[in-house]
Amino acid sequence: MRKALRFSGVGGQGVLLAGEILAEAKIESGGYGIKAASYTSQVRGGPTKVDILLDEEEILYPYATEGKIDFMLSTAQVGFDSFKSGIKEGGIIVIDSNLVRASEEDRARYEIVEIPLISIAKNEIGNVVTQSVVALGVSVELSGCMDRELVFAVMQKKVPSKVLELNKRAFEVGEEYAKRARG
Repeated sequence: MRKALRFSGVGGQGVLLAGEILAEAKIESGGYGIKAASYTSQVRGGPTKVDILLDEEEILYPYATEGKIDFMLSTAQVGFDSFKSGIKEGGIIVIDSNLVRASEEDRARYEIVEIPLISIAKNEIGNVVTQSVVALGVSVELSGCMDRELVFAVMQKKVPSKVLELNKRAFEVGEEYAKRARG
């Protein structure tokens, strides 16, 4: 069954890494995974998104179908505003509660989950760069897109060894916040 996810933010926040890890994990499981990134010419600060398609069958078109995306995570207001329209009605959107505000209309249309992703990385993990792995843990837990152990193993191969322990903790803390957010 196809799963379509979208991560959005601004350049420099690491949303591309999270998408890359998910796609690679799906491929390692014997399935198909594609990430398609889009960003402005600004290297840092411009709106970015990465769409991730995960399936057991071959993916012939590498882009998510607008309006049919199951899950989105957004760490910047500009990314949220620019890319939320692609999410299906009733889909889950995780927003960084310190940086993104959802309107009442958004809350009526989507399942909005607020988690302070960047604050978690900075204050609980001790390194803001781990925000993409916090987001990855949140995403795997809330979307149910893939086997957690497989994603966790691929993440460990993708992050630099000098910050491996921090990223393991970041993933696990992200999962815990996701569980609490859902109740």
